[in-house]
Formats: sequence, C-alpha cells, structure tokens
Amino acid sequence: MTVLGGIGFTAPWLLLALLVLPVLWLILRAVPPAPIRRRFPGVALLLGLKDDETVSDRTPWWLLLLRMLAVAAIILGLAGPVLNPSEDQAQGDGPLLIVLDGSWAGATRWTEQEEAIAAQLTRASRAGRTVAFLDMARPEPPVFQTADVWRSRLPGFRPAPWQPDAARAAQAVSFAAAQDGFDTLWFSDGLDYPGREDALAAFESRGFVEVYQTAANVLALAPAGFEDGAVQLTALRAAAGPEREVTFQANGRDPAGNASILATASATFQAGNTIATTALALPSELRARITRFDLQGQRSAGTTTLADDGLRRREVALITGSENREGLPLLSPMHYIEQALLPTADLIRGDLRDVLPANPDVIVLADVATLAPAEAEQLGAWIDEGGMLVRFAGPRVAASDVSRIDEDPMMPVRLRSGGRTVGGAMSWGAPKKLAPFRETSPFFGLRIPDDVQVTSQVMAQPDPTLAARVIAELTDGTPLVTRKMREQGQIVLFHITATADWSTLPLSGLFVQMLERLAVSTSATRPSVTQLEGTTWTPELVMDGFGALRDAGTLPGVPGPDLLNAPPGPDMQPGIYASGDRRLARNVIEAETTITPVTWPVRIPVKGFAVPPEQPVAGWLLSLAILLLLADVVASLSLSGRLLGTVNRAAMVALAVTAGVMTPGTGHAQTPQADLFALDATAELALAYVQTGNQRVDEMSEAGLRGLSDTLFFRTSVEPAAPMGVDLEMDELAFFPILYWPITPDQPRPSSEAYAKLNEYLRSGGLILFDTRDADIARFGAASPNGRKLQDLAAPLDIPPLEPLPADHVLTRTFYLLQDFPGRHASRDVWVEAAPPDAEQVEGMPFRNLNDGVTPVVIGGNDWAAAWAVTSSGAPLVPIGRGFTGERQREIAFRFGVNLVMHVLTGNYKSDQVHVPALLDRLGQ
Repeated sequence: MTVLGGIGFTAPWLLLALLVLPVLWLILRAVPPAPIRRRFPGVALLLGLKDDETVSDRTPWWLLLLRMLAVAAIILGLAGPVLNPSEDQAQGDGPLLIVLDGSWAGATRWTEQEEAIAAQLTRASRAGRTVAFLDMARPEPPVFQTADVWRSRLPGFRPAPWQPDAARAAQAVSFAAAQDGFDTLWFSDGLDYPGREDALAAFESRGFVEVYQTAANVLALAPAGFEDGAVQLTALRAAAGPEREVTFQANGRDPAGNASILATASATFQAGNTIATTALALPSELRARITRFDLQGQRSAGTTTLADDGLRRREVALITGSENREGLPLLSPMHYIEQALLPTADLIRGDLRDVLPANPDVIVLADVATLAPAEAEQLGAWIDEGGMLVRFAGPRVAASDVSRIDEDPMMPVRLRSGGRTVGGAMSWGAPKKLAPFRETSPFFGLRIPDDVQVTSQVMAQPDPTLAARVIAELTDGTPLVTRKMREQGQIVLFHITATADWSTLPLSGLFVQMLERLAVSTSATRPSVTQLEGTTWTPELVMDGFGALRDAGTLPGVPGPDLLNAPPGPDMQPGIYASGDRRLARNVIEAETTITPVTWPVRIPVKGFAVPPEQPVAGWLLSLAILLLLADVVASLSLSGRLLGTVNRAAMVALAVTAGVMTPGTGHAQTPQADLFALDATAELALAYVQTGNQRVDEMSEAGLRGLSDTLFFRTSVEPAAPMGVDLEMDELAFFPILYWPITPDQPRPSSEAYAKLNEYLRSGGLILFDTRDADIARFGAASPNGRKLQDLAAPLDIPPLEPLPADHVLTRTFYLLQDFPGRHASRDVWVEAAPPDAEQVEGMPFRNLNDGVTPVVIGGNDWAAAWAVTSSGAPLVPIGRGFTGERQREIAFRFGVNLVMHVLTGNYKSDQVHVPALLDRLGQ
C-alpha cells in the first residue's frame, strides 16, 4: 500500500490517469472555427424577434467541472483509497506471526485486543500475507494460513488462567526456529515472565518485531486471609503510580440461594506503592456464605480469589457428661478440645436441647454415655441432614451398656464391656503407639509423633463391618478412631478420653491436625506440604481466564503437595478442590506471587491497542461518480432544450431516487434487513423481548424466553420459534403477540415515534410484560430505581387503569390453575388492567363476568426471565432457591408464563363460560 497525504492507495498507479484531466478539459472546451461573417439584408426583418428556445454555443464551465469531478472520482475510486492506512514497518509482503501472551492479565481488555488483531488481519488480507498465531500461554506449532481463515477463528481465542513461564517460552523459541522468515506482531498483556527475552530474540532473528500493549496498569488480588476477627484483603498492581482507590466485592449466596454481592470494601494504593490492603469485618454467618472476592471493574482470574474452608469458621457445640473440677482446668473434659478448636472455630456450649436449634456444624460429646429418647431422635435427624457427631470415650462410656449387644444408632461400632488398660502397674504390656494411617483414612499422610502413647481405651467388638469403619488404630491393630456414615452425616468415635487421662494424643499437635482432617475445625492459615502429604484432591470447580467458574467435569484429582507447589497450567487449573469434607482453593495469585511490568528494549516499537480501523472509501467515490454522471445527463438535456419542465422534474425525482439507491448506508441498505426481520418474525409464532442496551440483561431475556418457548412447545399446542430481540426505534412490533420488557435503571427512553408504535401495538391487542426484576420492591410506583424508571418509561403509553391481579382473573386459569406468580423472586403482587366496575359474579360460577379483552400490560418485579432461562442444552441457567422448594418455584414460574401466552393467544375465552346458562336457556336446552 502506498500512502499519499495520509490516505493509502491499494492501486496507486491508477492515479497517473489524473494527469489526463487537463487534456480532457481542453478537448471538451474545444469548438469548431468561427464561420466567415456575411451580411444579408433580409436579416433586418428579424430584428426585435425573441426566440424562446436557446442553444448554447459552447459547454458551460460548471458542466465541464461536473464532468471533471466525475472522472476524477472514478480514477480515485479505482485506485483503492483507504482512510487511516497502516504505516507500520511490519507491514510487508511476507508471512506474519501474531504472538499473544494470552494470560489472565489481558482478560479485562480482551475485547480491545481482539479489535486490534482484527484490524491487523484486515491489513494482512489486503496485502495478501499469510498469518499464523502463537499463544505463549498455550504454545502450539504455528500454521500459516490466509488472514480470512484466522478472522473466522479469532472469537475462539480466550485468555488462560495462568501466565507463560520459562518452559512454555522455550517451546515458543523452538517453534520459531523451525520457520524460515516472518514478521512478528506481539500483543502483550503487560507483565514480565521468565523466557520472554529469549522468545523476543528468536522472533527478531526471523524478521521485524512490533509490540502492541495497553497502557493500563495490571491489577491482581491476593488470597483472602482471616486475622484478628476480620477478612484481610490485599490488592496488587504491576507498576507504581499515582494514588488510586480500588473496591473489593465479596460475592456469595443470599439467604434465598441466589448469587449476589454480600459486602464491599475499599482500599487505596498510595502514590508510589504497589500494594493496597483493607480489613473486612463480617459476621460468621455472612462470612460463611462468601464464595469469592473480586476487584470491581476488573474481569480476570488474577483479580478473583476464591474462598475455601480457611475463611469459614465452623460452629462446634461442646457437650460433656461430667462436671468441671473447680480450680483444675487441665482436668476439664473439654479443656484440650477447647484449646484445639478455639483459634479456628466458633464454640457453642450448653445442653443438647439448647444447641440443636442453632444447627451447628459439629457436635462433640465428651464421655456422654446415654441420651434420652427425645434427644436421640432429634440428634439423629440432625445427623441425617448432614451433621457430624464426634464422641470421646471415658469412664462413663466404658461402664455403660451402650452399644454392647446391638449397635447403638449414635455409635459407629459395638463396644466391649469395660475398658482396656495397658502400661499400668496391673498390666503386663507397655503403652501402645499409633500405627501408620491407612491410605483410606482421612488422616493418611499425617506424621505420628513418637511421644504419642495410649494407656487406656474402649475396645470395639469384632464385626464384619469393623475393618471398613476403622480410620485410626494402634500398633497392635486395635481400633483407636472409628467412623460410620449415616444418611448425609457421620458419627466419629475416639476410643480414648478428650483429656490426657488415657493417652497423650490431646497434648500433641497431631490431635489438632486430626480434628482438621475430620473438618471439625478449619485452619486459618494455608496448609503446608507436609500436612497435605498423602492426600488426593478432586477438582469441583475450575476458573477460566476471565474469572468465571465452571464445573470441573471429569478432570482427574491431584496430589496434595502438587496443589500447593505445581505451577498453574492445564494440569493444575485454578479452582476449588475437595478432599472428603474439606475444600481448598487454588488461586491464580498466591500469597508469595509478585507481578512485574514488562520492559521492552528501545529498539522495539511499542504501540497501544487503540489502532484506528482502516476505512475503504472506493465505494463512496464510485457512487459519487455515478451521481455526478447522472446529474450531467440531466443538465445536458436541459441545456439542449430537450427536457420540458415536467420531464425535468420527473428526471430530478428519478435522480433523487437513484441517489438514495447508490449512496452507501442509506435506506436501500436497510430495506432487505427489515424484510428479513419481517420474514423471521412471521414465519412462525415467536416471543419477543425489548432490547435494553444492557448486554447481560438482554442475554438473560433471550434465555428466559427460550426456556418459556420450549415449555410451550412440550406442554401445549403452541410451537414457538426462537425468541427475538426488538429494537423499539427500528423494528415493527405488530408481528409479536407479547413483548417482555425488563426494566433497568439506565436504559434510554424511547423516542416519540417509538411510543407511537407502542401505543398502536397496545391498542391492536398486543401485551407488554413489564418486569422491574426487583422482587416487586417498586410496588408499581414506589421510590426505587427500577420503579422510578418504570414510571418514566410508561408515562407516554396509553395504559388503562390497573389493579392487583384479582383471584378470579382469567390469568389464574388460562391453562393452569394458579394463585401465585413467582419468578426468581416470589412476590404475589402483579398488576393488570382493572376489571369494569359493573363486573358481577354469575350464580353458579366461581368468577365474575369480566371484560372480554386481553389486558394490554402486566406489571411485576419477580424477574420471570431468570426463572425461565435455560442454556442451549435446556439446563436451568439461574439457581432458584434451594432443593425441592426452589424447583417448585421454577415450575410455578413456567406455569405462569404458559398462562400468560395462552391468555394473549386465546383471550378470556374461559370467562365466557359465565354465558353458558343464558345460551342454553335461549336454545331451549
């Protein structure tokens, strides 16, 4: 491409034709030689006469200029002019390699990067260059293909939730060495990493290198910690800069089970600092609901940290069967358990009847032998719902008859009478030590101190199921800790006391680690490699480069030490990992992670992503040339006297029509689009939603109507097509029986022309479902952002008087019998057209004689689209409530949607049953 005066030309040699324009001007101006003048006497008779028709003896200058401009426009158009032409030095004619760092650091501005890459692909396509891509985060051998092929694949590139490292950079170097020669465009994420210099040298050895990088500072979020009763949050930035404030968002589930922002906190980067910290004090119940922390305004895996058991303090109820010995705290049955749990759990003390209503996570019974029948029944129900009962033996348990002949429901095994004592004066044996934990034990991998000894214990009765329930044993094979699963919960029995009377286990750190492995407590600090030795962790949720979580599917488990030491990558993806009842988060940014801005050598040109797109103008110039030639034809006919006034006007009309057809971007270009929209909307019945301009809300509306359309297809005779989005300014509304209009506080108000279409739509039988999506907080006009916006949007509409939906309205029985109309929220208040004042109930009928028309509007705030929304595979998109109750609420929401559509399509035909007695009477039946 040749650039002249800031405009690029793809065929610059055609500009030589402009040199012919002066010659053409002279040719057109040339006239025949003047004739010899001869006087004729009879000419005197013609003096004073006027000729109504005149013919010019030469072409006017303005017509010549018009023709010159037309020819010049043709020449310039054929030369391929381009506005904003690329002047990059890397724009040659050989192969082009586009290198992507492809890490989470570029996720927030990934769209800008895609636009910049698309512009480079357009230039490469015009230059006929082959292109290949090399992702430094996921290096693969580059394949050089046409730019058009890569343009179709560009949306498939996504950032990885990890950064390139030395090994991946070495792979990239080897791939570059296998190619002959190419220029490189490197799209950098702005962070430095090992091996980048070697990769740069390899690319420079093959051709010119140019770097594109955003000037924005890269932010990251360190893992959240818990200290001094508050959540400690730390934000990082790659480069020091001016003072800047950031906002942390704590995300989790609200009491209804819906994802929401539970709390926010702010921190400030001081000028010149790269770390900003803050503390967020939250109640334990709210803290337990948090699933992740995010930096507001950022969208990357590096600005997201997942919460695990380290942030959640379990509630443990402590119940003992013997009284504390006053003045002797070390002999208290609960002393060592309290000391082990106090730093990491919230302790509850009291009677069993008092602590069960608090629904603790764990209940500890220390030397409690028997339970009252009522207590045992309540405790069993609590265990079946997922509770954990931890029991410690003692003199009372050893002396009782509990679980001797038949296994007690509150015990994991049957017990022998009395107890076992070793190492005492009356014993022949020495104190016993713990045997290494089996691989199937939750304690597997824990190191057993040499000073842990057992002198007394309660023995378990031999049983076919005993071996499977033993999770810790002594060196002679006798069970020390047994466990039994019961429904969703479990019962664990330590066959020793919770004090140091029978063993030294409560005095050791192993005791704390065993309680943590059982999920009785949680560690406030990150576990060490030694603590995770011998464990296997299965991924439950994994995170992509944008920070979004998805199901891990069939990804294999990873060893515990690798979970801490292995670098992030395809085999160690960030996410939530589980081992038994414990959850551990592997985040992109760890406590020791540092982020460093990249520094490029001076010889490397570095540009931003904001590359102005090239704009070809050949079509505009050729269209202008055609218009000028048409104008020349009309002007020539007019000057020759062959164009009468009427014909002249008709020609001008034709010229105007032709101008509208030939001018790019005018109404002609829109007519096929409008026709296609009409064909799509009328080919089959389709539900429609109003486009608000908020992409997330519009996508939810489309998914919701898709789910409702599927439900109508399977349950009724209505077979809708795919839902369609409606632009109130451009699209025709008469094609759709119902419009779903979600209200957002910031959506623009339609124009007066759009309101005219909306009023005509309402008068002709259409229905609009206004959804404020705020759990009906708006209450049809109360002071809330969505309510105020609804009032503003609905003010110009011709809406009849409204009333809360009465119990006998036809919407309650159009297809299903309903009295509630929930969506994602369960609110009863829904507003419809008010019934006529003279509506009366007919004898023998359960409902009034209401009007026969369809209510033009339905107003509510239950967020029906979220309740209806399904994925492309038909799975629910948004969780509603919990368990069976939530699914029941979703089902009622679908039934309301079916009733609404059937009401629009059939009217109030069911209300016409009130006329049945009168009709039968008139027919003589």
